[in-house]
Amino acid sequence: MATIVLEAKNREKLGTGSARADRKSGFVPCVIYGDNKEPASVCIAKDLLNRYVHKSNFFSTVFELDGVEKKGQKFVVKDVQFHPVTDQPVHVDFLRVGKGSKVTVRVPLEFTNEAASPGLKNGGVLNVLVHEMDVVCDPESIPEKIEIDLTGSEFHHTVHAHDVVLGKGVSLPVNGKNFTIATIVAPTILKKEEETTAEAAPAEAAAAPAASEAAAS
Repeated sequence: MATIVLEAKNREKLGTGSARADRKSGFVPCVIYGDNKEPASVCIAKDLLNRYVHKSNFFSTVFELDGVEKKGQKFVVKDVQFHPVTDQPVHVDFLRVGKGSKVTVRVPLEFTNEAASPGLKNGGVLNVLVHEMDVVCDPESIPEKIEIDLTGSEFHHTVHAHDVVLGKGVSLPVNGKNFTIATIVAPTILKKEEETTAEAAPAEAAAAPAASEAAAS
């Protein structure tokens, strides 16, 4: 994945009032930390950030912050705060990425080959529970997306995190292997037929001995 360079500048003053002034001037306050170095407060033009912040791969993109740290220093985004009304970024946390280090990043999911899924072809619905997942890798191996192949998936098929095929050098966090990503839900009519069949089975089973006794008498 290519590195994106963002022009940044050090914040001269800190505090709520200063942050408010930066935002009024069209800048977003940011903090950078990690790699065993002191945290630093910087700001980036809001218009520049808006080119990337709403993209699905924002958290899996590697950045350089030109003008505030040594050239070649890599960063990934760890958190973004948005204005509750305008949905504009008001604060961003960047994590420094040291050479040879592993990072945990959030990567978007993409479902493929839906037409090759018998469950979906027969009226089923893909119920997606999560649209992105955390993976662990080095900065050079961060995938732009993770594809989930639905070929052959029937009704009630469930996709779990540990079933997903990841690229070389990419793994799941230790505590992120057992959650459900998506399921293929049967059509409502089929579900009702299955429920009716299930309810009728005990009644038929109970009626069978009575029918046998009546025939015997």
